Amino acid sequence: MSKGKAKAKQVKGKLKETTGKATGDRSMQAEGKAEQVQGKTQEVAEDAAERARKGLKP
Repeated sequence: MSKGKAKAKQVKGKLKETTGKATGDRSMQAEGKAEQVQGKTQEVAEDAAERARKGLKP
């Protein structure tokens, strides 16, 4: 997954969380938080992979 897609997942999660808060839907709020965590995890993994690729090149 690209860093852009990971960021998009974080934004989508934040929107879900905010919507859940506004409507009182705790399930949607929790889903949003989970998506944000998934997006952040994917972003960190992509950063690490990118650093590894750069470090391995001469």
